[in-house]
Amino acid sequence: MIELAENRYGKSRVRLMKVTRHAHGHDLREWTVQVLLKGDFETAHLDGDNSKILPTDTMKNTVYSLARTSKATAMEDYAKELVDFLLGRNPQVSSASVRIESTMWKRLTVDGEPHPSAFMRGSGELQTTSVEREQGGSFHILSGLDNLVLLKTANSGFEGYIKDSLTTLPETKDRLFGTAVTAEWRYTSPGLNFDALRTKLRETMLRTFANHDSRSVQQTLYAMAESALEAVPAINEIEITMPNKHCLLVDLSRFNQDNPNEIFVPTDEPHGYIEARVRRKS
Repeated sequence: MIELAENRYGKSRVRLMKVTRHAHGHDLREWTVQVLLKGDFETAHLDGDNSKILPTDTMKNTVYSLARTSKATAMEDYAKELVDFLLGRNPQVSSASVRIESTMWKRLTVDGEPHPSAFMRGSGELQTTSVEREQGGSFHILSGLDNLVLLKTANSGFEGYIKDSLTTLPETKDRLFGTAVTAEWRYTSPGLNFDALRTKLRETMLRTFANHDSRSVQQTLYAMAESALEAVPAINEIEITMPNKHCLLVDLSRFNQDNPNEIFVPTDEPHGYIEARVRRKS
């Protein structure tokens, strides 16, 4: 016997740029939206009956139409509106999930002043959120960031590790520490000032990374997670991934030159991979 165990469907990579115009200047947001629905879609799979299927093209149109009327500035709040809109119109849907990735744009500084309507693309960092709700249920909000590229040139070493017959890595008290942070945290309530909390959490982790006297990526990762939980009581756990993007010291001795930890080859393949989930004790 064969049965349909689970299914969902939706629209992915819906690109949305919204300009909010004020008298003093403009706000710019670029979001990439994914919508996924679970529900009573068995007949579509088994019988080709599409009578309960909301076209994914309609989902795309919904993203744009709702963005026109939405007053939300935080992507978490917009995602909640989108989830509620889809659930309210589609009783055959048991749960709706919306994921949003936000691209960073920064206001241009011209003659020392922020320009009201000119922007430049920021780094490759993405701000993320995933918002899900079942019919009649409560919101589950998992937010985060991806590809936050960091590097420190001091206060990082790696010593005292296992050495066996295959170990060639020399110990060091002074190395470059580069990484690309991915983090996700779960909010304890759906009614929060998400933008303010995200800013506080991100700035806290950046401050910890910069100031931490690192003996390993693991130790710095934990310190960043710990500081985030202490700074933002509205989250109960955080998961962080920090690959170790190596910068290899160049041997200049064959050119009769020294290298006092100044000349490196940056490389990210292969790289170390460190992740951990840190939570409050229950």
